[in-house]
Amino acid sequence: MLPKDLTPASFAAYPPEARQLATKQIALLQRLPLVFVPLLLRELIVYDWKFPSERADLDRQFSWLSNLSPAAFETAMSDFTRLKTTPALELTDWVNNPGIFSEQLSAQLWATHQIDSFRKAAVDYVEKSSAPPETLPTHRLGIAVIGQGSDTSAGPLFRKLRPHGVHFTQVKSTAGLQQLLAAVASRAKAHPAPYAHWYIDGGAALTTSGGVTQVSYNALSPLRNTLQTRMQKAYEAPVFDPEAFRTMLAQIKPEETGLAGDSVLNRFQLSLLTEGSGTQVFATTFVQWAAREALRRAQPLTLLTRFAPRQREKQMNELLAERQRKPDLDPQGSLIDADMGAYYNWINQQRLPGDKESAFLAWFEDHNEAVAIAPALERGKRSDSPIDLAHLIEQLA
Repeated sequence: MLPKDLTPASFAAYPPEARQLATKQIALLQRLPLVFVPLLLRELIVYDWKFPSERADLDRQFSWLSNLSPAAFETAMSDFTRLKTTPALELTDWVNNPGIFSEQLSAQLWATHQIDSFRKAAVDYVEKSSAPPETLPTHRLGIAVIGQGSDTSAGPLFRKLRPHGVHFTQVKSTAGLQQLLAAVASRAKAHPAPYAHWYIDGGAALTTSGGVTQVSYNALSPLRNTLQTRMQKAYEAPVFDPEAFRTMLAQIKPEETGLAGDSVLNRFQLSLLTEGSGTQVFATTFVQWAAREALRRAQPLTLLTRFAPRQREKQMNELLAERQRKPDLDPQGSLIDADMGAYYNWINQQRLPGDKESAFLAWFEDHNEAVAIAPALERGKRSDSPIDLAHLIEQLA
């Protein structure tokens, strides 16, 4: 089937909102080249479970393409049109399985030495279709809490972050985590918006107020146990097929795992455990990946991440048996992971619009060491003066 053959019935299996949008835009979809349209459908088919920022981006692409003149439209799609496909690829059910089509297309483009042409076409499309970033209601604030359960650090902390802000060595932190949560709640109240303020915890999350999206490693224990059981069976099979294993994880639906409630958040949480590497067994990896995906997809104004101790590295069959035993935790190794994870959180935050005005705080939980980064703070400085954590976060929030 080719794009020109699309009809409203082609999208019968799509979720309601995705089907409605596809039907509305069917005239445009019929005009797109085969190499391009499944890439758009790969985003459209999960429209019902996208965050507001993702929906806005897809809506903007449809609007931009629809408003092009015939000549401009032909120019915008010309590089994609010139790419050659095989008859076998055209027979793929690219409407209902655009992800599979994309994987097969990638393999063909590499095999036929067209991958560079495709990459250039994709980059040009993104540059042309991108709109100027909207003005944010407030600056972004990222907070990373590391070192839960660690008495000391084996080496200097925050070495990657120190050059970008002020290193505080005398932070007074009585009820520090509660103060940080209060700051997140305050921002959520002042600037309410769906999925704009997040709290991600690598252990058992503390209670937060309304308006804060909450994800925690412990709360997902039933889901992780289900996935670990399936993964262990796959690893112990006589023949381990990585592709079949990946497909198995990708086909799991939230309703099969007991997740209920917010369908957008449920899909996001499931994706963290089925698409991330190590997120099923390592708490620190879970937090780092969850933060990365939340920033990339939801683009929140506020993100508080709290790293908790992970289990020690062991053979895979032992790691996947967490549900059968109490895991052997490694606080010191987890502190090293979290220190680097905090740096990655800051990097990913800086990739979003508004990076010049954003602020970031990394704090060694229940200790007196922190790094604060903000436009008003000097870079690469050290402060040995006593300061309350509440006062420090007040300067950033």
